[in-house]
Amino acid sequence: MTQLIEPRTARLQLRQWRDEDRRPFAAMNADPQVMEYFPALLSRAESDAGIDRQITHIENFGWGFWAVERRLDGRFIGFVGIKNVTDDMPFAPAVEIGWRLAREFWGQGYATEAAQASVAIAFGQLGLAQIVSFTVPDNFRSRGVMEKLGMQEDGFFLHPSLPPGHRMQQHVLYRLERIVL
Repeated sequence: MTQLIEPRTARLQLRQWRDEDRRPFAAMNADPQVMEYFPALLSRAESDAGIDRQITHIENFGWGFWAVERRLDGRFIGFVGIKNVTDDMPFAPAVEIGWRLAREFWGQGYATEAAQASVAIAFGQLGLAQIVSFTVPDNFRSRGVMEKLGMQEDGFFLHPSLPPGHRMQQHVLYRLERIVL
């Protein structure tokens, strides 16, 4: 079995998913504000399937989009991490960094803190040369996290899983290169 990586920060624990994460994850994915820049709200079944995909990725690689809990009280707050992009992405193969937090945890620096820990794993422990991130152009909160990480905008692309003309088909791509001294 692959050695699981579970980063820890001053305030957060990034970890493998648990069954008790399913209810709050589904609630987060049914929140219209959280899902504002996604094509649709997710049902409980779709949320559970997403967790199952992340569990498999982490089991296969040791890393992925980790469940994030606040160390202070053990509360699940969302997910943050790194994972392989699907082969249909125009910049594949690549490893993306991503996040989604429940609304009550926005504006507290958690996404940036957990993402910085993920970058450290990507460039340190995994020795990756580069990571990417992407979102719809109007998602300024996520773009702000990308910029806090030092990521640079690298153009636009049409997301292959969205139909032509979909209002969210255009995405902006960001990249971060590992600095080698």
